[in-house]
Amino acid sequence: MHTLPTKTSLRLSGPLLIILLTTFMLGGLLAFNTIQNMSREQKIMEDFLFSEGITLIRTFEAGARTTMMQEMMGGTRPIKALIQETAKTRRIAYITIVTEDGTVAASSGDHNLTSDRELALSVFKNRQPLTAITTGNDGEPIFEITSIFQALPPENMGMMGMMGQQYQRKNPTTTMLEEGRAVIHLGLCAGEFMRARKQDFNHSLFMGGLLFLLGSCGFYFLFLYQGMRVTRSTLANIRLYNKNIIESMPDGLLTLAPDGKIVACNPRMLEFAAKKFTEMEGKLPGVLFDKWPAAASNDNTTSPPFSYTFNHENGHEIEVEISSSPLRDEEGNNNGTVYLLRDLSQIRAMEAQLARSHRLASLGRMAAAIAHEIRNPLGTLRGFAQYFGNTATDEASREYSTLMISEVDRLNESISSLLQFSRSREPECTPVKLIDLFAKAHRLLQYDFQEKNISLQSKTSYAGAIFADGDLLLQVILNLLKNAIQASPTESTVTIRSSQEGDTVRIMVRDNGKGMSIEEQEQMFDPFFTTRKSGTGLGLAVSYQIIEQHHGFFEVESRQDTGTSITIVLPENAP
Repeated sequence: MHTLPTKTSLRLSGPLLIILLTTFMLGGLLAFNTIQNMSREQKIMEDFLFSEGITLIRTFEAGARTTMMQEMMGGTRPIKALIQETAKTRRIAYITIVTEDGTVAASSGDHNLTSDRELALSVFKNRQPLTAITTGNDGEPIFEITSIFQALPPENMGMMGMMGQQYQRKNPTTTMLEEGRAVIHLGLCAGEFMRARKQDFNHSLFMGGLLFLLGSCGFYFLFLYQGMRVTRSTLANIRLYNKNIIESMPDGLLTLAPDGKIVACNPRMLEFAAKKFTEMEGKLPGVLFDKWPAAASNDNTTSPPFSYTFNHENGHEIEVEISSSPLRDEEGNNNGTVYLLRDLSQIRAMEAQLARSHRLASLGRMAAAIAHEIRNPLGTLRGFAQYFGNTATDEASREYSTLMISEVDRLNESISSLLQFSRSREPECTPVKLIDLFAKAHRLLQYDFQEKNISLQSKTSYAGAIFADGDLLLQVILNLLKNAIQASPTESTVTIRSSQEGDTVRIMVRDNGKGMSIEEQEQMFDPFFTTRKSGTGLGLAVSYQIIEQHHGFFEVESRQDTGTSITIVLPENAP
């Protein structure tokens, strides 16, 4: 039996785990590649600007040799003009040459010398160019190179000194420029590089966002797919659960479409109808079943229960109680009608058993009262019959006396059976082996079997012991065997066997006699019902009472001219 799941949780399936790992790996690779590219671009930019700046500085130094010679000869200062003209280039933000004592030898562009004072001192100390990225007044990034500025190489300083003495005396600034005691601050515009880096960074962010979006979409669709799988699995479990419930229902289920035709039914309904579903599908119940009541019309309303009897071809009848209910969807639309068919056989059997119990109880009380009133007069009558028989002088009187005594004895035997029926003793249960009971019953009825030349075949597949009253159970077995002997023809066989089914033990007595009709089977356990002229009709009634006291029951199968099989079903252990 399948059970309905109450809760289903999502879990990391294989595809979800692969997408998750792939997304994290791609995100990590993208972040690593972005950082690496940004660092490489930064280094390339700095190397390029540094190389360009050093080239410009060397150009200024080479130009300064000529301009300083012209200045010494003509008294002009063309180095300032050279710097100012060069600074007009779009790539150069400023150029400033500052001597060791802080004198600005030449300057072009907006440059704050105060902030570069420590940088200049560091260059004077290490004699190596330094670089820094700063921000100009307009907010643009500037790549600044600070380097020693020397107009002439050291080996040419003597010759320049002799030439300067011929024309004019050198000033201190010129001396510092010649001796390399000045620094040059060259600021190169790095805005285009920074914008390119920012575009690359934004592109990386875009790709990361796109990857995140794709990963999120993948997660969403995967969770959606997994949710669909869970929903589909839950729906399949619900369908299987409902199918198992419908198929295992003890009642019949019949579903009709809105047009009144059969669309579905369960196995129990097929048993009631004794038909296959292919014979019923798409047909009206009124066409399939004779005398289908008008109350079962498909009016899509809940109708009161009604009774119907299915008649099978073998003469078997099944009485059912039918109740109907409309099928509607969530919007209240009509989807047909469902009929529930309940088998009334067990209910009728229980009603018959209850009625029989009431009759037996009433009969027992009546029998007890009658037995007391009749038994004493019967004893008196028997005594007088014996007296007249002993004193009679003719043969006819003695014959009548003997007949009266036998009839009184037969009536007294019936009264004794009535007393036993009305005053049934409570069973005294002990472990009883059926094989011993069968052997004892065979010994007691041995002459009865021999008289009609009937053989008894005993089969005991149950070797255990049941908890029962051995004497009472033996009385029941003797009654069944006596009835089997009376019903069986000469030179036939009576079978008694035992078997176990679950927690019950079954004792079956079978004969191949004349069998019983349906009416006889319905009355066979009633007191005083008998088909024999010499029977009292109390043997099976007493047997029924004894088996009831043992919390058991009878199962009867009989066909006329075929034979009868009566099975006693008892609990294996004490109730």
